Amino acid sequence: MQSVVVMGVAGCGKSSLGQALAEALGWVYIEGDAHHAPASIAKMRAGIALTDADRSGWLDTLGAELVRHPQGVVLACSALKRAYRERLRAARPGLGFVFLEITRELSLQRVAERAADHLFPVSLVDSQFAALESPVDEVGVLSVDAALSRGEQLNQALAWAKGEGA
Repeated sequence: MQSVVVMGVAGCGKSSLGQALAEALGWVYIEGDAHHAPASIAKMRAGIALTDADRSGWLDTLGAELVRHPQGVVLACSALKRAYRERLRAARPGLGFVFLEITRELSLQRVAERAADHLFPVSLVDSQFAALESPVDEVGVLSVDAALSRGEQLNQALAWAKGEGA
């Protein structure tokens, strides 16, 4: 496997695990949130959930980023719906997904704790859970408990990405 998306709802730890995984593998790290259109960022900061239309251009951009890094890439991206994941898979065949599963309560807590430093407000957490289509039955997906320590998460993701099992 030469490309992985670390995915899940807000507050699950996508960016932290994604950065650590990319560093451990010697791959490029892409922060999905950095590629949102300014209008989408403004909507989120205003507490307005993004629509499929808002995410369309963003997914195209992320797909292009995946293609630009054939030597290995880790992308942190919510990838909440199967259709979003399929678009990313179309751009990068063989793409794997690490799904950070988190409870609503822990997500709310984490998003509240980082509110001053992040574009995503607590008021949008429920919309993320409403939009989430669990990928656990899809091929090429590793499910990891977001409540585990970052080290435990990284160990699971590394073993899986290297083909050593979960």
